[in-house]
Amino acid sequence: MTINQISVFLENKYGTLNKVLDLLAEAEIHVIAATVADTTEFGIMRLIVNEPQRAYAVLKSNNVSAYLTDVFAIVLDRASVQIFRDAIARFTQAGLSVEYMYSFVNDGDLVLVLRTNNPESTREVIRRQEMICLTENDLAKL
Repeated sequence: MTINQISVFLENKYGTLNKVLDLLAEAEIHVIAATVADTTEFGIMRLIVNEPQRAYAVLKSNNVSAYLTDVFAIVLDRASVQIFRDAIARFTQAGLSVEYMYSFVNDGDLVLVLRTNNPESTREVIRRQEMICLTENDLAKL
C-alpha cells in the first residue's frame, strides 16, 4: 500500500540539484514526480521514481545524502479540487495530520503523494474508503 520516496538533502549552492539529476539520468532512472523545499542552508528534494531501490543505491554510492521513506500514493479519478478536498477530508475526519503532500497526474488521474502522522491509521482510512494506491510495481511501469 505504500511506495518508497527518496528524500535528498541538498546544499543550497550552485549545481547540487543538477548533480543528483545527472546521476539519475546516467542510471536511466525515470523521475515520475519531484518536489523541492528549501531553507537558507539546504533543500530537501523528494522524488518518486520508477526504481526507488536502485536510485537510492546510485545516490548513496555517489555520496549523496539520501533516504528512503514510505509514503502513500493515492489515485483519484480526476484532477479536480473537489475530489482532492474530499480525499484530504477523509484523513482529517479520522484525526490524521498530513505532514506533507504533493501530487502529479498520471493518465488523467490525480495521484496524491502524502505522509501522515500515523501510517497505520492512514492504511485503515484507505482500506475503509476503498481508495486505490499505486504500488512499487505500478511505478516500475511508468
